[in-house]
This record gives sequence, structure tokens and C-alpha cells, in this order.
Amino acid sequence: MRTLKDFNAAGKRVLVRVDFNVPIKEGQVTDETRVKAAIPTLKHLLEQGATLVLCSHLGRPKGFEEASSLAPVAPVLEKHLGRPVVFVGGSPELTPASEATLERVKKAPPGSVILLDNVRFEPGEEKNDETLAQNLARLGDAFVLDAFGSAHRAHASVTGVARFLPSYAGFLMEKEVSSIGKVLHNPEKPYWVVLGGAKVSDKIGVIENLLPKVTGMVIGGAMAFTFIKAQGGQVGKSLVEDDKLELAQGLLNQASDLGVKLLLPTDVVAAQKIEAGAPTRIMPAGAIEADWMGLDIGPESARIFAKALEGARTVLWNGPMGVFEVDDFAKGTLAVGEAIANLQGAFTVVGGGDSVAAANKLGMAEKFSHVSTGGGASLELLELGTLPGIEALR
Repeated sequence: MRTLKDFNAAGKRVLVRVDFNVPIKEGQVTDETRVKAAIPTLKHLLEQGATLVLCSHLGRPKGFEEASSLAPVAPVLEKHLGRPVVFVGGSPELTPASEATLERVKKAPPGSVILLDNVRFEPGEEKNDETLAQNLARLGDAFVLDAFGSAHRAHASVTGVARFLPSYAGFLMEKEVSSIGKVLHNPEKPYWVVLGGAKVSDKIGVIENLLPKVTGMVIGGAMAFTFIKAQGGQVGKSLVEDDKLELAQGLLNQASDLGVKLLLPTDVVAAQKIEAGAPTRIMPAGAIEADWMGLDIGPESARIFAKALEGARTVLWNGPMGVFEVDDFAKGTLAVGEAIANLQGAFTVVGGGDSVAAANKLGMAEKFSHVSTGGGASLELLELGTLPGIEALR
């Protein structure tokens, strides 16, 4: 990819695709992580003498919706940048590619920071409409893609604009691709992958791509029950993809043929309801009673998984071990996260929203080598080895 090392921004108006798809409640940003992640790139461009025009999506609006405006992000961005931010938006006339927005951008003094409104207010954004991409390209002399969380989308503001402007990867984009590339292409052994989450189907491609490269793989979360049932286990009312049982058995066979250790839970924390305070019992993972469901790995599984990871030189973690958002079923995820965070001298990568939330909840995010900002993007990169956003910057 072309990166900021290849670009002198002095005197240029730079269109930067950032990822400010942040949670907003009652007009306040409740998690500033993604805004903070963009700051190094923005400060670098400003120090070089650029004028910045920032573009992002927020949620999935159907046309202009006041509730989906990026206006609440402007004061947060001002705080972290330490300089004024001009917000251009807040009405149907000031969507990112409108003539009115273009005029305001042109009138901004050199060195300004301009935040556009939600790019998904434009109906052609997700269709990668060429006219929309050209109109967005009028806003800058060059384009910087720093929205790794959107780099798996071939959208007008991600890949379309890159056809019409000199285009570069920002620091966040470069770090994400480099870190995930390291676990994909040249991992130091022993190399363990820890996968969780609800569905095997979400991670089939990742498992198939990584199995030949790893020392071992830990599978937790609800996706483990599809493997356990495929082996003849009784999983009660646990979440299972019955149409993926044959596939799960095939992956188990493939791991065996490759000499890869594939670890599944031996015990689970089971309950009859997914709610805080529900009565729980520890049960064998393959002998869950009929009216019960496994909602977290059990204490024995957590110990076995942590023991397996000892001495690892590379670890990739994507997905929780249980229903992490309910504290009663978060212990397994936190135990595995702590085991990974405390590895000495290992290169550790965390991806996926719940895994990142667990790292933050542990207060250990800084102990991982890399915490990815893109769940879907990191999974797709692990599966395919590239993304539309990466290809656009080649």
C-alpha cells in the first residue's frame, strides 16, 4: 500500500476517511476509542500543513436522520486534537457530497479541520456509486484511508474515491494491516488462535485459512457446541448450527490430519435463561441437560485453555468464550483474555468487538501487542489475505 511516508501534505486539502462509527446516547459519545485511534494520522497531516476534510459513516440511516448525524463527534474530536473543528452538516442540504458542503469546504482557511456529516446520508455510498465518489473527490487534493473498520466495504468513500485522487493509508490502517499480516504470513511458533462467538459459519474461512499455519486452536463460545454435537455430545438447548455439523466434523478431521491441537471446552457454565441472576450450574460440555444451555466455558476449560497457551510466541484472539455482555457469563472470556495478556515476549493480537471490550474491561488493553479496531474487517483480512480498501491503495 502507499502510506503517509510516500506523501507530503503541505498546502494540500486532504480528504480523510476515518471510522467515527461510535456509540452515541442522548447526544453524547459514550466510547471515544475510534476517535482517539484517528488522532496520530490527523496530527501528522496538520503538522505538515494540510487542511483536513474528514468523512465517516455512523450506523445505517435511510437518508438524512438527525439521530444519525456526526455532530456529537465534533467536540470530542476538538478535545483530542486540541484545536477547533468545523462541523459541516446537520441538515438535508449539507450532506457530504452536496454543492453547499463543497462551497463551505472551499471557503475554509488553510489548516482547518472540517468534519463532514454521515456519508451514509448519501444514497450511493453503499452501492459504490461512481458519481458520488467523484463528488466526494472534489473535496480534496488527496485521499487518506484510515478507517480500517470499513476497509472490507467497497463503498464510495472507501474505495470509490481512491480511483480519482492520489491515495494513501493512514497510520491506523497501516498498523492494522501490518499486525494482522504478521499473524497471517510470518508468525513465530508456537502459534495459537483463540476463537469464540456465536456461529461457526462466521469463522469458517478463518479456521480453514489458519489451520495449516497454527500450532493449536482454542474454540469457545456458542460456536463450540456445533463441534461438540458433531462429535456426539449432548448440548441441551445450547446454540447449535445443525446445518454445519458435517462441516465442523470435517474441520476436526482436518486439524487431526495436520497435527494441530484443536481444544474444545470440557465443562460449561449452564443456565436455563440468558439473564443476570439466573441460577447456574457447571456441567460437562458434552452432557448438558435437556432444558439447560451452555453460556460460558467452565473453570476447568479456562484452566486447560490457559495452560495450552503457556509458552506461545504468537496468539490471535477473536471472539468471547461466552455471553460476555452478562457478567455471570463473562468469567471464561476474562480468564482467557488475562492468560493471553500475561504472556511474556509473545506477539498478541485481539480482534472483534467483544474481545476488545473484554481487554478493556480487564484494564489490560495496553498489554496486547495490537488491539484491532475492525471486527468484520479483521476477520475478512484473516480469511482472504486482503481487503477492498487495501487493494484501492496499491
